[in-house]
Amino acid sequence: MRICLIVDCYLPSTKSSAKLISDLAGEFAFAGHSALVVTPDDTLRGGCSVSETGGVTVLRVRSGRIKGASLVKRGLNEAMLSWVIWRGGRKYFRENPCDLIVFYSPSIFFGAVVRRLKKLWGCGAYLILRDIFPQWAVDAGVLRRGGPIWKFFRRRELAQYASADIIAVQSPANLEYFQSPELAGKYRLEVLYNWTRTSEPDVPECTYRSDLGLGGKVVFFYGGNIGVAQDMDNIVRLAENLADLRQVHFLLVGDGSEVPRLKELIRARRLDNIHILPAVGQKEYLGMLGQFDVGLISLAGNLTTQNIPGKLLGYMYYSMPVLASVNPGNDLKGMLESHQAGLVSLNGADGELADQARRLASDGRLRETLGTNSRRLLEDVFSVKKAVAQILRSAADIVR
Repeated sequence: MRICLIVDCYLPSTKSSAKLISDLAGEFAFAGHSALVVTPDDTLRGGCSVSETGGVTVLRVRSGRIKGASLVKRGLNEAMLSWVIWRGGRKYFRENPCDLIVFYSPSIFFGAVVRRLKKLWGCGAYLILRDIFPQWAVDAGVLRRGGPIWKFFRRRELAQYASADIIAVQSPANLEYFQSPELAGKYRLEVLYNWTRTSEPDVPECTYRSDLGLGGKVVFFYGGNIGVAQDMDNIVRLAENLADLRQVHFLLVGDGSEVPRLKELIRARRLDNIHILPAVGQKEYLGMLGQFDVGLISLAGNLTTQNIPGKLLGYMYYSMPVLASVNPGNDLKGMLESHQAGLVSLNGADGELADQARRLASDGRLRETLGTNSRRLLEDVFSVKKAVAQILRSAADIVR
């Protein structure tokens, strides 16, 4: 079977979606299927390029800049994605039909191109829904519900859902979003957990611990987007609350809209136990994970949609215990606690979060036990082999 995967970025991007789709496409290829990844790329000079790596064909289509662009420019360029992908790739699409479309959200702007491809190929489409947007932006105070910008995004959200034959959300709690009167009963839904390979190719050795003078310290590590939805003030407050523990350090690695403000906040509070470094390449990031002690997760407390961040997979792969501060109702809390893979509190419970961090900092045996359990959780629930098997089983009746 030939499977087309559509995503808003791909390797060498460091975004979790790029790694997720790379692992998924590779596993499809390993299982004997032909995998085509379609992605926009603002670095191309021409209209499109086609390459092959690891048995996966990658079609990159020239687009406007999205990552790192201003909010207005990003919004405009992202809104054009369907048109850009169709214009740049239509000749290739006509000559290389596929039997199934698997597309990843974010972005919410793939609905139009998915409808065109479904009509062209006579096939079905499986939506992997990871961010429920614009709802999370309303929760975070970035958008006003009912305003013209919200209405525009809402129309695109609903159009994307309508283009899918199956919608796969990332946690059971996300199913509740589709029980509202406007959405209930309209879609075929299922839960598809995030995934990763349980074995990685060799990664380069890193010397960050020694380079940053962190030898002998317990390092709490965060890797990923640093934006409003993550409420990283949460982690800055945690570092301030643990400032008396000289053996503890907080290292945040990533890009995002909140980075400049957080750096200024750290400077203003004269905190020397927390640093923010820019995002690094995928292999370098994996090398960093293997060096540090505790994986951090932070989610804004006012979010009403639930998600299990992709960064969790990297933590679990390297047997890192997890320290998480999440929004109410998030499935991640019960999952980590039932598997004894980490310590979890609700966002805003600063005292509890600080107490949990102190326990992890002072008890090496606890870190080891929780880390072993986190790796076991990865293998039991989040393997890419399970994800591919589920997608193929669920999509059997919509395949061309």
